[in-house]
Amino acid sequence: MQTLTTNPPQARYRKLDFAGLSTVSLEGEHFLRVSSELLRQLTEEAFADVSHLLRTSHLAQLRAILEDPDASDNDRYVALELLKNAVISAEREFPSCQDTGTAIVAGKKGQNVLVSGDARAAVEQGIARTWSKRNLRFSQMAPLDMFTEQNTGTNLPAQIDIEAVSGDTMELLFMAKGGGSANKTFLFQETRRLLEPERLRAFFDEKIRTLGTTACPPYHLAFVIGGLSAEHCLKTVKMASARMLDDLPTSGSPDGRAFRDLDAEEMILALTRDLGLGAQFGGKYFCHDVRVIRLPRHGGSLPVGMGVSCSADRQIRARIDREGAWLEELERDPARFLPEGEFASAAAVHIDLDQPMGAICAALSDIPVSSPVLLSGTMIVARDLVHAELARRIADGKQLPDYVLNHPVYYAGPAKTPEGHASGSFGPTTATRMDPYVADLQARGASRVMIAKGNRSRQVIDSCKANGGFYLGSVGGAAAVLGRDVIKQIEVIDFPEFGMEAVHRIRVENFPAFVIIDDKGGDFFTRRP
Repeated sequence: MQTLTTNPPQARYRKLDFAGLSTVSLEGEHFLRVSSELLRQLTEEAFADVSHLLRTSHLAQLRAILEDPDASDNDRYVALELLKNAVISAEREFPSCQDTGTAIVAGKKGQNVLVSGDARAAVEQGIARTWSKRNLRFSQMAPLDMFTEQNTGTNLPAQIDIEAVSGDTMELLFMAKGGGSANKTFLFQETRRLLEPERLRAFFDEKIRTLGTTACPPYHLAFVIGGLSAEHCLKTVKMASARMLDDLPTSGSPDGRAFRDLDAEEMILALTRDLGLGAQFGGKYFCHDVRVIRLPRHGGSLPVGMGVSCSADRQIRARIDREGAWLEELERDPARFLPEGEFASAAAVHIDLDQPMGAICAALSDIPVSSPVLLSGTMIVARDLVHAELARRIADGKQLPDYVLNHPVYYAGPAKTPEGHASGSFGPTTATRMDPYVADLQARGASRVMIAKGNRSRQVIDSCKANGGFYLGSVGGAAAVLGRDVIKQIEVIDFPEFGMEAVHRIRVENFPAFVIIDDKGGDFFTRRP
């Protein structure tokens, strides 16, 4: 296999065969006229691509993990699963992640670009059409009052930020941002004292340890030091994590230009390599790469931002100019990054989920923390809304349903099911959102075996020790693999009004996971350095 660079060159674009461009002269000045229909088509095409395809550079970084002799077996296992997931997703039936994300559109519109009609409405129509026509999940919740919400059923509203600039070109970035990745964006209001080498290094070390694995590493990590406001800082974090600011200069200037600090990037990447968390289950590859951007600031304010782009690294550039409409070329043949032949990984223990819960727990009790398992049989799928309802039943003194007593509980919510398949993309959701419910449930014999992604709180560790429970970590970012190859049957059995958050009963074959918390108080994450 040829050597592939992990540093993407300038983006390659493909020209789209869309009509709707013309030029017009007004008072001696030339303008580019763009039809709203072209903008709608471009938006629809962009989000269709980014829901299924990844950048070549990102896939090359996953392949590099397989070839690194210092990578752990678990690093390699996760990287291989993510590459397999990319291959399935590229067939354009299963999205790369079940959380198909908030639609974000950022860009710059030249003042000599005229859009016929309503530009915002055109972008929104393109988003709504993509999510309605493809096997994507609607994720946006509309507040009906302070406490009541309802899914919009369109994946709208979207976040649209388009800046006016000079010229006759329109540059756009389309991003599908999942909730788990978005939740790992943080703002810290610091002071000038932080700007000392050892203090700043200690700050970076402290903050990267708070990220955990709930957003599906390996990450593209970004730090921004400074900013003219909090929102300026965080907007720059998002752009940096998408590698949209790679062409910035690498030194500052008296006029306050933004720049990349390459030394800080190298130092932080080394810190992430030493964490021990690796690509979710131990090892070296907590991050693919790091971007550090230094911005100007008000003398009395030092905002610092941190954020990530996760394994569902979904962004795509577009451009409209006098030559036509152009879209960044994402990788359409991810299979070329797979290794030839079988790839050795740590032997997994097979667990039969159709035996009594006591027998399942007894089998798991003999397996060391961080060991891989393959699960086959029946699981119950329940997440945020269902756990809130179960808590109400406990508060009202009512009996819990048998399904949470007799079966492992998988925290997840599926995307739409492609025709001819049992399930859509169906990866795990962030476990910590269910942490407040675990002790009450386990004390009543429920949720003794839980499957999700990321680390858990101390109260969950203590509850598992007290009640003989277990938490298993599923590979975050491999939703298409699970939906197509692992989940064999799915049915809604309770709370159908919750839509994708309803209680599902699923049957799985060789569902891959790792023992993260056991019944003795062992926890993979708290034993890390």
